[in-house]
Amino acid sequence: MKNKQTKAIVLLSGGLDSMLAVKVLEEQGIEVSGLVFTSCFFGAETAKTAAEQLGIKLKVLDFSAEQLAIVKNPPHGRGKNMNPCIDCHTLMFKLAKEEMLKGGYDFIATGEVLGERPMSQNREALAIIERAAGLAGYLLRPLSARLLAPTIPEQDSRVDREKLLAISGRGRRPQLALAKKFSIGKFPSPAGGCLLTDPGFSERLKILLTKEPQANASDMELLKYGRHIWQDKILYIIGRDHEENLILKKLARQNDLLAEATDIPGPIILVRNYNGEELTKEKTAGQISEFLIKYNNKAQGMENLNIKWQV
Repeated sequence: MKNKQTKAIVLLSGGLDSMLAVKVLEEQGIEVSGLVFTSCFFGAETAKTAAEQLGIKLKVLDFSAEQLAIVKNPPHGRGKNMNPCIDCHTLMFKLAKEEMLKGGYDFIATGEVLGERPMSQNREALAIIERAAGLAGYLLRPLSARLLAPTIPEQDSRVDREKLLAISGRGRRPQLALAKKFSIGKFPSPAGGCLLTDPGFSERLKILLTKEPQANASDMELLKYGRHIWQDKILYIIGRDHEENLILKKLARQNDLLAEATDIPGPIILVRNYNGEELTKEKTAGQISEFLIKYNNKAQGMENLNIKWQV
């Protein structure tokens, strides 16, 4: 008989699959804690909501710096956009293993479904990730477990393999049936929440890394907002609404320039220089004035504007 004190960490994305993984394990009397990663490319709010709904503890780990390093140089390549899914998942599992050992957990579990995602959830990728993370035999996928080799917790009866599932493919019918069984009424759509899978964001990121290979998390944040215009290695970001104007003010660094028109309401422009030279108001004023007119309907027909520089 399995030990009732068996403990597992579930990587909780907040999507239905990871919520079901929690329920399938809890059904066997296994104590489950959640773990979610956050970075400049995705947040943890969905996972926090799911953990509250499930009534489990959740630890949030920010791995922005580590993830950014593999985004720049992914050993296993990328998906359709800038997403290095195999290497990113491997990194997550390496860090999860550290949490497992520190907390005395028996194994790691995920909501991954065999064949659901072409790059990171095919049989070969699942095996590569498990080995690379040093988790061979200790990484359980409860929703597809009976289609995969038994893990060590299954072999020594800490987990009842017969109560695990054999779901595969991209269809959602089995998961929806389980959601009904476990009374999970609220869950997000299965679409990915990672900005690295977004074509528009990925294109901005490619350009940034071409201009500045050493770009950091602060630079990544800027890619999410505004209209972007590059002139050599100088980036002009133009706020598209009041909310973005406020965000650009918050994201500005000490050496950035912030400007807006004094005469009429409109966009704020943040200027960041990646050529190593100091930005000056004198050098950028003409270009900023042009953009303040071009991207403000109320300024059409004006030849120039008075600029207010933010401190």
